[in-house]
Amino acid sequence: MVNTDGTGEASGSDIQAVARVGQICSLFGPNTIELTAADVAERLHLNRTTAYRYCASLVAAGILERGPRRGTFVLGGLMLQLGIHALSRRQVVEIAPRHLTELGAAVRMTAVLSLWGARGPVVALVEEDTSRTAVVTVRAGSQLDATAAQTRVFLGHLADERAIEGLTEGASSAQRAELEAAVYTARRAGYCIASQSGGVFSVAAPVFDELGIAATVGLLGADPHADLSPGSPIVTQLLKTTRALSDELRNTREARQNETSDV
Repeated sequence: MVNTDGTGEASGSDIQAVARVGQICSLFGPNTIELTAADVAERLHLNRTTAYRYCASLVAAGILERGPRRGTFVLGGLMLQLGIHALSRRQVVEIAPRHLTELGAAVRMTAVLSLWGARGPVVALVEEDTSRTAVVTVRAGSQLDATAAQTRVFLGHLADERAIEGLTEGASSAQRAELEAAVYTARRAGYCIASQSGGVFSVAAPVFDELGIAATVGLLGADPHADLSPGSPIVTQLLKTTRALSDELRNTREARQNETSDV
């Protein structure tokens, strides 16, 4: 039962508990499929008893489940159910696969669709380029950091100015200035190019619906001779794809709204 202060509002302790649940859930990802209470305690600066009580309560609620190894916890069935429901409401995920396949084949690069999650972009779809000997790819479900081209494109178009604050927490003034400059350039140019470790690069552009930015499409490559200049085949094909995807997304929603109004 939620505690209130007599005004019908949730108490500060309840709000803190909800925030803590969100923090625990956000610790999981493609490379972190299970955690112990000790792991949670260390990463969130809690004592182990408190961390265990949270995890046990989340198991009772279906948010977490007991992991295969003793003392571990994994995301539970409720999270799977909610995740599937959330993705099903994103129409861009339904219509994007064909566009990604065509884009990847045209430029011989891995094409990626990302959505804005709780703490930044999350990879939703990946169309790998298998025409080359070495495949540059990323896992679906991966959280992208501030260095990713898709992150910078999102930041250039999101209305929430606090987003950049969250992604630059703990960063130096020089790192923050570099990110702000890249975000400004991405907004002005309509796309962003970012270099990653190991010679990998990414180029990304936004997908819009009637409410604003709905997703980003990125290309991953490792060819040091790739032409990424304005008007190059790679950039041109990427922008053509995001425009087509934006148009189809808007038209699909408009058609569905018209169907609903006719009922």
